Amino acid sequence: MSKFKERLGKLSGKKRLYALETLPGHLAESVQGERLHQLLTDFDFIEAKLDAVGVQALIEDYNLARVSDVLLSEGQTETLNLIQGAIRKSAHVLEKDKTQLGGQLLGRLLDFEVPEIQEMLEQAKQWKDSLWLRPLKANLERANEGALRTLAGHTHSVVAVAIAPDGKIAISASFDKSLKIWDTESGRELKTLTGHTGWVRRVVIAPDGKTAISASHDKTLKIWDTESGRELKTLTGHTDSVDAVAIAPDGLIAISGSWDKTLKIWDTESGRELKTLTGHTDRVSELAIAPDGKTAISASDDKTLKIWDIDSGTELRTLTGHTEPVSAIAIAPDGKTAIFASADNTLKIWDIDSDTELRTLTGHTGWIRAVAIAPDGKRVISASADKTLKIWDIYSGIELRTLTGHAYEVRALAIAPDGKAAISASMNFLKIWDLDSGSELRNFTGHTGHVLAIAIAHNKRAISASVDNTIKVWDTDNGTKLRTRTLIGDTNWARAVAISNDGKLAISALSDNTLKIWHMLSWREIKTLTDHKRVGAVALAPDGKTAISASDDKTLKIWDIDSGTELRTLTGHTDSLGAVAIAPDGKTAISASDDKTLKIWDIDSGRELRTLTGHTGWVRAVAIAPDGKTAISGSWDNTIKIWDIDSGTELRTLMGHTSFVNAVAIAPDGKRAISSSRDTLKIWDLLSGKEVASFSGDVEFECCTIAPDGVTVVAGDSLGRVHFLRLEGVSGGR
Repeated sequence: MSKFKERLGKLSGKKRLYALETLPGHLAESVQGERLHQLLTDFDFIEAKLDAVGVQALIEDYNLARVSDVLLSEGQTETLNLIQGAIRKSAHVLEKDKTQLGGQLLGRLLDFEVPEIQEMLEQAKQWKDSLWLRPLKANLERANEGALRTLAGHTHSVVAVAIAPDGKIAISASFDKSLKIWDTESGRELKTLTGHTGWVRRVVIAPDGKTAISASHDKTLKIWDTESGRELKTLTGHTDSVDAVAIAPDGLIAISGSWDKTLKIWDTESGRELKTLTGHTDRVSELAIAPDGKTAISASDDKTLKIWDIDSGTELRTLTGHTEPVSAIAIAPDGKTAIFASADNTLKIWDIDSDTELRTLTGHTGWIRAVAIAPDGKRVISASADKTLKIWDIYSGIELRTLTGHAYEVRALAIAPDGKAAISASMNFLKIWDLDSGSELRNFTGHTGHVLAIAIAHNKRAISASVDNTIKVWDTDNGTKLRTRTLIGDTNWARAVAISNDGKLAISALSDNTLKIWHMLSWREIKTLTDHKRVGAVALAPDGKTAISASDDKTLKIWDIDSGTELRTLTGHTDSLGAVAIAPDGKTAISASDDKTLKIWDIDSGRELRTLTGHTGWVRAVAIAPDGKTAISGSWDNTIKIWDIDSGTELRTLMGHTSFVNAVAIAPDGKRAISSSRDTLKIWDLLSGKEVASFSGDVEFECCTIAPDGVTVVAGDSLGRVHFLRLEGVSGGR
């Protein structure tokens, strides 16, 4: 127990809260730098402050160490910066679940060889008597690398973001039909704006920061009060989805672009339509208004750009040059230069007055979805389907930096008015970046693409399969990578993998429509099984003699491992199969399907024994308990169900995930289960049906499993990382 915890234990109620709120400030004001440093590196203080006051107040305590009168060494200051950075990166997790504090700090700071940090982490390892997941390796983004913080809250892809002129709030728009207003300093969600009945495709904020306009798939635009979140007006007139909107510098007019091939000019005060601009022959996807408010540029899927006179509504000229549709437009503050981003993976810089293409910027390997120019007009930022952002010098066209950390295509981007920060959006998450920082993400030792499957044997070996064309073998004791097998063919990857109990054999389902059996010790390919296309799951029988594959073709196939021959085909499902499990006795199997059902099969005869119904979404995960009497399933309806195998009845539904469940596994003692979802890993008590522990990563988890020791958890995520964690607080665990 630390001295702080001992002293805090003597206080109660208001005195305890007062001490937590004021002690750091008191130490800073009285120039007690050494004591302030000790306090802010004390895990007991960090935990108590988080629990009592919240994550943002805790983050702000570390700013006190930067007060000029507080004399700290350079090393002490850097230590506090690292701890603050780790807490800030974890803020979106800790806002929802304070019990993840220890796991988040370990995952981000474990490999910093700083005595004060290591001492703090040792405290963290002892912090709870209850169950929790402890990272064995630092496999989260490290403090002060990559994005500063993550904003989470949308339930569907975020496709647009705008920052207010004062830089204090940002507004995001999503396919979940909502907009969210965020505090950019704390990362806190302030309000959710609802009212659209279709995907929200764009959002812009007026120059005075008081109103915002959103464009939607429901064919309307809405004007919102940014302070109250109240809907002020709905603009109607388009006959198809509205994909683009921009506000003039004076805030008096807005222009929208639509799938109906037109642009419309609106009076923002009255909401009245002033003009309709025609000329494009396909969807108007993007538009921007020049800083002088006199002209606008629109982009269309007809692969042209048009420059318009706003006052008259006339088309001035048409620009061509991209070989694919232009997906984003930005006009420099001087109004003389425009940048166009395209699905051809390039950006082009144009001189607007002369209609001359100045240069082409290349480097992205995917469709460029967004582009923004810094307020000083010197730097350009682009966001791409290749999952990266790039910062460019606008004059030379040289790429200055690449920002990584998103696991999916980056679809939206905005730069703060001071030019120091940017916000990007990918899938459900937004990230805030420090544009002046030179600290880029380290390279992790895992895969370079989504990890789709993981399996563990009794000999402490795990095998992971990824879309990066490799299969990797790991030591589960320390998370060390032992060997890698690169698959033949540039586009070949493993969709599923299983390993025998003794760890000698593995079987993988590849995207080239084959199953391959591997000898694990020599890493030699033994056999190739064909005639089952698009296999998405595979399971090995406990005796290692048979395997079952489950496919998108709605069937399962049973294979003899020794001969490599197909024994039988099981039919009955009406949609793709995403998972299969074999009972410990090797006599029955359970399959999970996108037809929202599970089926129990007799392996010897191939006969369907019963169908389990109850899920309302695709069923993508299934596991059978060691006693063979119960099974659990995970579904895209965000739930887990426990089933009685003999009767086929549903025993219990476990709820807690906020996104679809893609993997489940049961511990060897049958008492606990683990599940993975886009939001987190969760540990469940199967007897009570209660969640007992959780762990959130930087991105979505794709798969998970529990080792035969019952306490080692291995999970793979969408950035290619393989996470090794220990379930602490388990009596009798190793």
